[in-house]
Amino acid sequence: MGKTLVDVAADAVRVVAAADGVRLQLRVKPGGRSNRLVGPHDGALKLEVQAAPDRGRANDAVIRLLAGVLGVGRADVEVTAGAASRDKVVSVSGLSAVDVARRLEAAGIPARVGSRI
Repeated sequence: MGKTLVDVAADAVRVVAAADGVRLQLRVKPGGRSNRLVGPHDGALKLEVQAAPDRGRANDAVIRLLAGVLGVGRADVEVTAGAASRDKVVSVSGLSAVDVARRLEAAGIPARVGSRI
């Protein structure tokens, strides 16, 4: 029997509905070997990008990666907090929290809809 959004393990990415879209907390490793989703990290989505944290290049890579995985345009993904930090918050517009959680799960990342970041 497969997991549902309610039955996911405690170590899952928290997906939160907000007034301006859906919010995700990220833990980013810039300068990595590839652009990829790593998995959950204390409720955040851990990901790795090849770009260095120089003049916003890593943030641009994060936006491209998430937009591709979630099937939305790059304009629909915005870093709303932590632009100069490894710990970031992104806002995704155009999808519901349930849609984002399902798309993350389809990419192999356990996710659950939560109430706050």
